[in-house]
Amino acid sequence: MPKILIIAALQLLDPRGRILLVRKKGTTMFMQPGGKLEPGESPQAAVLREVQEEVGLEFGADKVVSLGLWKGPAANEADTFIHAHLFSAQTSDTPSARAEIEELLWIDPAAALTRSDIAPLLRDKVLPGLLGR
Repeated sequence: MPKILIIAALQLLDPRGRILLVRKKGTTMFMQPGGKLEPGESPQAAVLREVQEEVGLEFGADKVVSLGLWKGPAANEADTFIHAHLFSAQTSDTPSARAEIEELLWIDPAAALTRSDIAPLLRDKVLPGLLGR
């Protein structure tokens, strides 16, 4: 039986409509900032904490909007599925790679969708949702 990880991720857009993607150290796939929930932590608290830890950006709870739950394969872990609480926010601030983040990238959603190094959550849910607007 596959392992299931409960995570929170942030669809972060800049004023030009580009999405922020991150690649964690030792991995090949780009994804949204975010990560696993701590015991007893709400998905919203987790996404706010993870974004601050990973890219140094702080948001008030009123600045992130829930986009619901997505279930699918994990990007960098074999035989693992994620239940991703997805949130959205916008910023004109400059993020920086911190913690386990090796690389970050602002990219147009259409260009991101053509890449082969995009996590399933991005490819199957986030980017099509952005492009369908």
